[in-house]
Amino acid sequence: MNDISRHIDPALIDRFAAIVGDKYALRDQQDIAPYLTERRGLWHGRTALVLRPGSVDEVSRIMQLATETGTPVVPQSGNTGLVGAQVPDTSGCQIVLSLSRLNRIREIDVLSNTVTVEAGVILQTLQEAADAADRLFPLSLAAQGSCQIGGNLSSNAGGTGVLAYGNARELCLGVEVVLPTGEVFDDLRKLKKDNTGYDLKNLFIGAEGTLGVITAAVLKLFPKPKGREVAFAGLSSPEVALSLFSLGMDRAGAALTAFELIGQRPYDFTLLHAPGVVRPLSGDWPWYVLMQISSGRSAEDARALIEEVLSAGLEQEIVGDAVIAASIAQGDAFWNFRELLPEAQKPEGASIKHDISVPVAAIPQFIEEAAGAVQSVSPGAREVCFGHMGDGNLHYNISRPIGGDDEAFLGLYHAMNKAVHDVVRSLHGSISAEHGIGQLKRDELIATAPPMAIELMRRVKTAFDPAGIMNPGKII
Repeated sequence: MNDISRHIDPALIDRFAAIVGDKYALRDQQDIAPYLTERRGLWHGRTALVLRPGSVDEVSRIMQLATETGTPVVPQSGNTGLVGAQVPDTSGCQIVLSLSRLNRIREIDVLSNTVTVEAGVILQTLQEAADAADRLFPLSLAAQGSCQIGGNLSSNAGGTGVLAYGNARELCLGVEVVLPTGEVFDDLRKLKKDNTGYDLKNLFIGAEGTLGVITAAVLKLFPKPKGREVAFAGLSSPEVALSLFSLGMDRAGAALTAFELIGQRPYDFTLLHAPGVVRPLSGDWPWYVLMQISSGRSAEDARALIEEVLSAGLEQEIVGDAVIAASIAQGDAFWNFRELLPEAQKPEGASIKHDISVPVAAIPQFIEEAAGAVQSVSPGAREVCFGHMGDGNLHYNISRPIGGDDEAFLGLYHAMNKAVHDVVRSLHGSISAEHGIGQLKRDELIATAPPMAIELMRRVKTAFDPAGIMNPGKII
């Protein structure tokens, strides 16, 4: 028996293991290790047991036993989260509940434009299944090859399609949830209109596993666009990027399905560190925009719209230079360039990251004021700014000064967070736009959110989880 098992009675471990069978009850620390560390290595947890149930009934029985014995449970999907919500603490007293075996696509209803999926379905698998049914599931994330639907819903994931389609909450019509008591809340309905009381599903979406375990969901599908055009543009400032966004909304309306802002520094990092990427534009610009137009009518319509937007931008001297993808492959390459931005920052040393949102109109002001705040904390630190300008969400990451010490820079973490987040709050923004709260931002949320908001969250938590066993220590 390994030493960590002393924190959970071995007899109790056996009772949990019997529910799923020994094959799916991981006890060896080598097998458990991948479930204990998140992708950035900021949190390292401990546990004696990872359970991998294969049915909703098994999840229900696990939760019944957890409530009966007061055993804390940490639900985990693809383990791609960036705020530590899916990682157990270091006590060894918590067990991890992996949803990866609940991976069936139960139904695709083309007429209703819905798909019913289990929590362990990988996002890319769902995208491909929708595509095979001549439909679109628009949630798109850099981690889509490994993230799972349960985690996407539990974190209310965003991504590059929010401008046109909304985040995970807007894409969900119904959920199936196992409560801490083991009771099953079956709300797998396909209705777009339903005003019969409280919208209970939305309590679980974005709750990061603190109220129950999402085991399945009904999600929206959309007709596949008949035409898609992608363009890369070079611009002089965030102010003119905002003007281009306004122009795109005026000329293309709902057909403008993505509008990504990229600063020169992350653009240069990607050219320097990402293997195989091709420079999208021949010249260098202080800022760049990746823009996508999707037409439900035809490929010709999409082409005409994007040409109209860019031509007007050039005529009004909003756009300095632009290129429209000449093929699907080049369009995919533009998107690949965008998705590589976070990884390309890693070789530049330690970084402090922020996932913020402000009103779209306030983005230029945020960028200007936040740069000053960053330099006041760490002169020479390098702002790495990119994100979903169309919905107000920026990934405002700070790399240490050139030649600086990684450990010393990371020692400025709280001071840097406060400086950047103070600017966010002054503009009535959010300190967590799409990554959630988890462990990373829990204390700051409690310290800075309106007291009544925190009180209401605690009341909800107590109502659903009076024993406090659901993902303790996360959010509140």
